[in-house]
Amino acid sequence: MPRRLLELPLLRRLKPGLYVHDEEALNAEPALDLLAEPITPIDAFFIRNNGDLPETGPTEAWRLTIDGEVERPLVWSIAELRQRFETVTVTAVLECAGNGRSQFSPATDGLPWRLGAVGCARWTGVRLKDVLEASGVKAGAVYTAHYAPDRNLSDPSRPALSRGLPIAKALAPETLIAFAMNGEPLPPLHGGPLRIVAPGFPGSAWQKWLDRISLRDVEHDGEKMRGTDYRMPLVPVKPGEAIDPARFTIITDMPVKSLITAPAQGFSVAVRSSLVVEGFAWSGAIPLAGLRASCDGGASWLEAELGDSEGPFAWRRFRLGFAIERAGPLSVVTQARDVEGNVQPFETPWNPRGYCNNQVQRVSGTAR
Repeated sequence: MPRRLLELPLLRRLKPGLYVHDEEALNAEPALDLLAEPITPIDAFFIRNNGDLPETGPTEAWRLTIDGEVERPLVWSIAELRQRFETVTVTAVLECAGNGRSQFSPATDGLPWRLGAVGCARWTGVRLKDVLEASGVKAGAVYTAHYAPDRNLSDPSRPALSRGLPIAKALAPETLIAFAMNGEPLPPLHGGPLRIVAPGFPGSAWQKWLDRISLRDVEHDGEKMRGTDYRMPLVPVKPGEAIDPARFTIITDMPVKSLITAPAQGFSVAVRSSLVVEGFAWSGAIPLAGLRASCDGGASWLEAELGDSEGPFAWRRFRLGFAIERAGPLSVVTQARDVEGNVQPFETPWNPRGYCNNQVQRVSGTAR
């Protein structure tokens, strides 16, 4: 029996509200109304896999190896990581680089995510910086390489994913080796017992089932680190145009974005009442500046007051009401912006892998 058929009942039991994509690897996302909480519940958090779900065994037997461009290669148990290093919690948005890929036209390569491949969680672990410095980072180290036991489904001799981080991000205080999520031990479906947490970077950089980190003196070239994988074109690319991977750059920052969790598509609201629009806005490394909303497709706007944030990498709630004065069609749009002036576009430029779609979301309904 294919492994995916064995995994589906587990997913259905743990995450009953998720839509499962018709892919060989197990990938699923929630309906947007399940993302209404400031901290996304684990049972509503999306699942992204490039290969199989590895057998992780007992947590106490898990080992993490640090090697490569270090003075002292070391091997750590999870208990030793907890004992040796300070435990910290970072609240951060995790978003797949391909979230919203289904909205590109013409269609692109890759999993056709809707808008649910995102969530905000409290991640607990130890700083990657502390663990690397315990091994002595050599001056020539410029990139980390991350390894895990998940395998390519069509060729089990190959890893499913082996990505890494620029050394500056690896040594940044927000970057973690996490062993807990929302106060619970990190579930295997989310990379437990250990995963990378790299706030602001796309989800592919948050390596799951982490069992080895090797420091390199060149950019890592592991599985899904080559060609156009998780890279954006330096100049616009047209559909059908020949692709030159040398003209692509790796994604190291997710763009400013917002998500409408209510009302739902196809809503109806009474005339002479109020239409409440709510959701979240976030950004990658560049701080969020604000958000405006419209119920007439962008003809007129209201500025939203953003809620408090749990930290620079968490999303922020917005909630505002529109007075509905007349009957007819309504088109709700929200548009977030960051402090450097980047604004959600009404249409994201096409790219061949369908990455970083941060175009404004539209929710249509009717006033009656």
